[in-house]
Amino acid sequence: MANVLDLRRRIRSVKNTRQITKAMKMVSAAKLRRAQERALQARPYAQMLSNVLESLVRRTDLYNEATGEIMHPLLVEREEKSVLLVVIAGDKGFAGGFNSNIGKAAQKFIDERVKLGQNVDLESVGKKAIGFYKKKYAAANYERTEEHYDNDLSTHFETIRHRAQQVEVTGEHTDFLVKTEFEAVSKLSHSIIERYERAEIDAVYLVYNEFKSVISQRIVVEKLLPIRKLGSHEITASEVLSDEQREAAAKAATSEGISVNEPEETQIEKEAKKFGTAEVDYIFDQAPERLFRHLMPRYVTTQIFHALLESVASEHAARMTATDAATKNAGDLIDSLSLTMNRVRQAAITKEIIEIVSGAAAL
Repeated sequence: MANVLDLRRRIRSVKNTRQITKAMKMVSAAKLRRAQERALQARPYAQMLSNVLESLVRRTDLYNEATGEIMHPLLVEREEKSVLLVVIAGDKGFAGGFNSNIGKAAQKFIDERVKLGQNVDLESVGKKAIGFYKKKYAAANYERTEEHYDNDLSTHFETIRHRAQQVEVTGEHTDFLVKTEFEAVSKLSHSIIERYERAEIDAVYLVYNEFKSVISQRIVVEKLLPIRKLGSHEITASEVLSDEQREAAAKAATSEGISVNEPEETQIEKEAKKFGTAEVDYIFDQAPERLFRHLMPRYVTTQIFHALLESVASEHAARMTATDAATKNAGDLIDSLSLTMNRVRQAAITKEIIEIVSGAAAL
């Protein structure tokens, strides 16, 4: 059994750990409030953009009357032979099962597609997501070619994909979760759209943690492309929190003064839902093809941006819950070690008294 000095050192160490986890919990709670507010502020914009596109679809034909072709390539559905999976995880650990659960959901999707004989491309967002596939799957190999015409007056550029394996990593993004800027997400979405338009991929899926409130969140696999119904989320798989996880999250949120209920719909959100829904004949200055060409990429970017915001909020909620549990466990361990130390000290005192009494009796 350890002596009193060793137990005191261990208690001191656990107390220092408890201070750290308590501070981490407070930081995560503050970041959660900001992330939740930012996600709520982005909803009206996404809703209004969906309403504009839905209004355009209702008032125009999706097919060109002259050519018979569909208005925009993102609406074209093909047989899924090659799919792209965008995995959104976190940058840091100490968030319970947040990152590992996303990794499991993504790996399950990959295994199912591989069994079907489909090719899978991976776009990893976050350092943890990059770590999942860094050594497991090879990076995609692209070749950029140039052809010169008219005595070098014009040049044609072409990107050729050389696929070596069934599952390959096409991109790694480490800076999306730090600030989550719309411009950076726009570059990713345009890259995805270009690959979809040239039929390099036939479908796009997102794996992320959908956030409604601290106790209402789930890991989802959402189909992003092709676009079947504007404004709706096509969920192909999901995994919700268990009752124990919900209870732990509720306790952690309550201790920090964070509401566990879903935020009420604001007046701005109510107005956004009404935008562009009136049954009147809108006059569009541009041709429908041009409107689709400009609005569809923006719509895809908004969907990815919204998934990133919700994933960031979910990560902070998971870290707040994990650090709250760690703080409580540290407190329990301190109580246990203190009780053990008192018993050891009392035993030592009793032993010394017995030795003194025995020595006195022997005189």
